[in-house]
Amino acid sequence: MAKKKTTKKKTSKKTTTKSTKKDEMEPDNESDGEEMVDEEDVKELVEEELKEEKHTGMENTQNFSKISPFVVDSLNYDVKDLPGVGAATLKKLEDAGYGTLQAIAMTPQKTIMEDTGLGEKTTASIIQAARETLQLTYVTADQVWERRKHLPKITTGSDKVDELIGGGIEVGGITELFGEYRTGKTQICHQLCVNVQLPRSEGGLEGRALYIDTEGTFRPERLIQMSEAKGLDYKKVLKDVFVIRAHTSEHQVLLVKNSIDTISKEKINLIIVDSLISHFRSEYISRGTLATRQQLLNQHIHDLIRLGNIYPELAIVVTNQVQAKPDAFFGDPNRPTGGHIMAHASTLRLYLRKGKAEQRIMIVKDAPHLPEGEAVFTITEDGIGDA
Repeated sequence: MAKKKTTKKKTSKKTTTKSTKKDEMEPDNESDGEEMVDEEDVKELVEEELKEEKHTGMENTQNFSKISPFVVDSLNYDVKDLPGVGAATLKKLEDAGYGTLQAIAMTPQKTIMEDTGLGEKTTASIIQAARETLQLTYVTADQVWERRKHLPKITTGSDKVDELIGGGIEVGGITELFGEYRTGKTQICHQLCVNVQLPRSEGGLEGRALYIDTEGTFRPERLIQMSEAKGLDYKKVLKDVFVIRAHTSEHQVLLVKNSIDTISKEKINLIIVDSLISHFRSEYISRGTLATRQQLLNQHIHDLIRLGNIYPELAIVVTNQVQAKPDAFFGDPNRPTGGHIMAHASTLRLYLRKGKAEQRIMIVKDAPHLPEGEAVFTITEDGIGDA
């Protein structure tokens, strides 16, 4: 088959790249007649750019990115690196929060179309070019193992709990904390906001936290107490925790969708949603609304999962409520809300229950790499610690 001719002539590598970015991508209005750049041309341009430029890693990624076998983990390609993106298309992508190629490559086509207003053909071509640039491909299990050996984790403040969950809160997945009231879910979330700012040698990521508060339980006073207990400057700790109150389930979903730009600009290493299910339970009451609730909840959770895939050093922690099972005559009658959708989405499910006085018990309920077990920890004025 004959190869399409692009509208620009190649004069030099530098000129070709510049002109292609401005002119060769199909315009936003697909009916005005300009041609899309040919797939073979896109591949050639990508190879040329990769040879000429050395892309830097994520600003908040250090040793982990250097050993990672996944190109998408190691590189933070800006959307401007995508060959053939016109100025108008680029603005629509950036305004919608798609500032990196990872965000484009890992987001469903329909979602990008809805967020940007781009046409189907244009969106499909952009996604394909992004995936080719990132070189998403198979890797071997030993490469995955090498990556996991260096996986950054955030300490909970309790050595026993850290040992129970494999060293701390993992990045790249969703950790779910569920339990009754006063079992320590929100306290752990506050502690993680402090601990994520610690040096890596002390179990932190030297990063910042984004706290989405749905129940009005966030308290900066606790951050002050916890940071002072660790000898940290509480003023700096408070400045590095970004807090926003979600007022409805729709607002909560929107906050997560729009957080993609904030994560990159503010070097966020921890997202907390406390609690994930509260608004959904209060707004979708009758049995007839259950299907709608679960669909929206499923979309919301997958938006969080996608953030963990896009940013390799981002830990996601959500809290969940419990509901009593009245027909349970033996054992613990409590079970997490959210149904199977919540169960399948969480990478690590941790059940919290009360112990004696300040003691709390954490139980591993589900994990792909950990056996079931439990650990006892305490909650004091200084924060989370060992019993």
